[in-house]
Amino acid sequence: MGGLILNEGVEAYMNGLLPKRDVVLSEMEKLAKRRDIPIIGPACARVLYLMAKLTKARRVFEMGSAIGYSTIWLARAVGPQGRVYYTDGDASNSRTAREFLTRAGVERRVDVLVGDALKLLEQTPGKFDIIFIDVDKHQYPESLRRALPRLRSGGLVIADNVLWSGKVTRRAHDENTRGIQEFNRAIYASHKLFPIIVPLRDGVAICQKL
Repeated sequence: MGGLILNEGVEAYMNGLLPKRDVVLSEMEKLAKRRDIPIIGPACARVLYLMAKLTKARRVFEMGSAIGYSTIWLARAVGPQGRVYYTDGDASNSRTAREFLTRAGVERRVDVLVGDALKLLEQTPGKFDIIFIDVDKHQYPESLRRALPRLRSGGLVIADNVLWSGKVTRRAHDENTRGIQEFNRAIYASHKLFPIIVPLRDGVAICQKL
């Protein structure tokens, strides 16, 4: 979870407008806060859900899923005929995710894959309507390079934490900040993408493949 980009009062106001989540999502939010587990959070999750709905997405690949919070939002968006590919390198996270997916009633729409997300993307055949990037930040540039060929024309690459608590505005002294800076430059320089960065929470990039 990144820091606030917006004025704290504005951030609190926007979060106060959000409808109450169901029991499963609310429990996941509390668990993430208690254990400091990075999840996308409800405000950004609504962006994911809306993008999946608007593009009529049926195949979604998540590069980094943690306990499956974003997975549930995406699985609900793609509907019973859709497929979401969950990935995480932590077997414990995947077990927790399975439990929440089952309780949310979307487990049949999700393939739970454990391991390195970049390798798992290579091993999963077919094109995708959305690829969501939320892995270690130094992996963002390589994730983008691998995601682009796997995305259908008109599909979306969506990435979380692209403003990185504002650290992207300064000279980078760590590989994660450099990774995000390189990713942001790459999406705007690409002739294959139409990108925007939404300064919501820690920054969300939404890029359509042309």
